[in-house]
Amino acid sequence: MKTTLDISDPLLREARSVATRERTTLRALVEQGLRRVLADRKRKPKFRLRKATFKGQGLHPDVKGLSWDQIRELSYEGRG
Repeated sequence: MKTTLDISDPLLREARSVATRERTTLRALVEQGLRRVLADRKRKPKFRLRKATFKGQGLHPDVKGLSWDQIRELSYEGRG
């Protein structure tokens, strides 16, 4: 299948140079690169945030009703 790609001039020059040096075609080099990128993406699992819940009754009674800024101030109290 034919397609058109817009590739920066320096990258294209380097790719052509590599293709010539390795006695292959630019097409083969591009296909090899695409295959490698696609294979890498298949191998890497998508990021999943692990479950990080704790048993309990919510916030400590001393901080219930405080804003997050106030809770953060309390957590850093006395640390400079």
